[in-house]
Amino acid sequence: MKFRYEDTTITVNMPDRETLLAEIRQRLREVRGFAVATINLDHLVKLRSDAGFRGAYAAQDLIVADGNPIVWLARTAGHRVALVPGSDLVLPMAALAADEDAPIALLGSTAEVLDAAAARLEALCPGLRVVARIAPPMGFDPRGPQAEALLAELGATGARVTFLALGAPKQEILAARGRELLPAMGFLSVGAGIDFIAGAQTRAPVLVRGLALEWLWRAASAPRRLGPRYAKCAAILPGEYLAARRQRREG
Repeated sequence: MKFRYEDTTITVNMPDRETLLAEIRQRLREVRGFAVATINLDHLVKLRSDAGFRGAYAAQDLIVADGNPIVWLARTAGHRVALVPGSDLVLPMAALAADEDAPIALLGSTAEVLDAAAARLEALCPGLRVVARIAPPMGFDPRGPQAEALLAELGATGARVTFLALGAPKQEILAARGRELLPAMGFLSVGAGIDFIAGAQTRAPVLVRGLALEWLWRAASAPRRLGPRYAKCAAILPGEYLAARRQRREG
């Protein structure tokens, strides 16, 4: 599945979680870095208007479908992809890192949340080593000189994989910079996934997620913040559907 915006093409190139984890395992064994992005409708809205975000997304190595609308659009275009939310990648990725003896770093959120997340991940994944917990200050700019210093600090920790919990577009932009400055490191953008693991945020119940209504659950929990975001997402759906239909006809 491809999403095209001006001179940038974004490809969902990992069809499911199993394929993604197998690719990451191989890269860890070969000491090759990677950046994982989990594309959703909110990202599509941002990609339309933010050239910097488009450039950062183009630098991501591995992209999965995070959100049922992306899965549906892919199927409309003739591609079979599975739903792979970033939040659902935190625990299996931590288990994989423990299995491969690859130390991890947690970056984003707050110091308290990172401490709680690290403790829970190490308890759930025997052998996992969380060697860095970095909470950037308020107003952190992933494009600025502060980001370069942060990545240098990260590189000195010995981490092999960094879980980024900065939200879009910051986490994807920082991952793109990290791919340049730390080419052997893996970056996994997980959004609120670290907060969920730490218990700082409550995720929608499994039944709600199974009905593809997690967006409604989240909107109801923070209507002023998320209501306008989801309205923008809904507004682009017709155009994305038509683009997917064209993609299917073109083969």
